[in-house]
Amino acid sequence: MTSSHRPFGLPAAVAAAVLLSAAAGCSSPDATASVVVPSPSAEEAAFCQALAKELPDTVAGLARSDPEPGSELTAGWGDGAIVLRCGVPRPEKMSDPKAQAIEANGVNWMLERPEGGGPRFTTTYRKAYVEVTLDERYAHDATPLADLAAPVRKAVPPSL
Repeated sequence: MTSSHRPFGLPAAVAAAVLLSAAAGCSSPDATASVVVPSPSAEEAAFCQALAKELPDTVAGLARSDPEPGSELTAGWGDGAIVLRCGVPRPEKMSDPKAQAIEANGVNWMLERPEGGGPRFTTTYRKAYVEVTLDERYAHDATPLADLAAPVRKAVPPSL
């Protein structure tokens, strides 16, 4: 699902999440995805808890199937095809002036394309960073972000 290498100096816990997400992408279709739960500040956690209440039951036609361990800071759809983590650290890649970004229904997302998996998107200009990792079937399709934009806009205010 995501890269098998440690991305740009992120903390070991985040790198572990990347590795766990990659392993989940290789597991059987009936397996539950496994991710590392972020450790945001209290303010960011409050935004993430509000987001958890707004998340849809389906994204891109896939049913909700949250990763393990269960947390208000994580959500999933399609048994690991789409995994959301709220309150992640600011990605180092955001400091790169050549970083790619897209806009989906009023929410800006920075795009990363880790090796060996699908794309990873992280919100920009929000009071908490929301990361969405998509499996390989979404290598050229950011459609799931459209289903997540309204909940993000409602629960996580802009930082500008």
